Amino acid sequence: MDLLATLPPNVAQYLVIPLLIMLARICDVTIGTFRIILVSRGERLYASLAGFVEVFIWVIVVSQVMTNLGGWINYIAFAAGFAMGNYIGITLERRLAMGMVIMRVITSKPADELIDHLKQEYHGVTSIAARGVSGEVRLVLSVVKRKDIPFFLKIVKNYNPKAFVSVEDVRHLSETHLPPRTNSRKNVIRRMKFSLKRK
Repeated sequence: MDLLATLPPNVAQYLVIPLLIMLARICDVTIGTFRIILVSRGERLYASLAGFVEVFIWVIVVSQVMTNLGGWINYIAFAAGFAMGNYIGITLERRLAMGMVIMRVITSKPADELIDHLKQEYHGVTSIAARGVSGEVRLVLSVVKRKDIPFFLKIVKNYNPKAFVSVEDVRHLSETHLPPRTNSRKNVIRRMKFSLKRK
């Protein structure tokens, strides 16, 4: 606050303080987004640490707003920081793509080719015969990393663009083995042949 005292009153009141409030709110809400994700996945320790930092920042922001009630611009900065914090938090979570998900694929076409291709790429696959409204269908289940969702969807859409796909977060996994997907020339060629075959 000593630094703010050295600034011209108008600069501190209408520029510096609102910016500080908005930046603090962005940090607060961004951390809050990760905390919610950690809570949903049962990460008690990390969620607690994130909650501590989130509330600490929030208390500082509120104290600044209450101290500077004379400036309506601070209210706008507070609200803008909240909105931007939500946007940035969701964007970062998508980029980091933490955790695992269950991919469910329902297709009325024979799924042997799709299952073989998914196994070759590295995905563990479970296949179940089922019956839908339109008749016999095949239910394909696979546990994959969130960052691999686009790649998985591309495989499914190349196989059957009309296949129904749903995604569900995984909170807990028992002992499992998911071999890493390689970027070898053999895999690249296999994917190219598979894509051409579906066209």
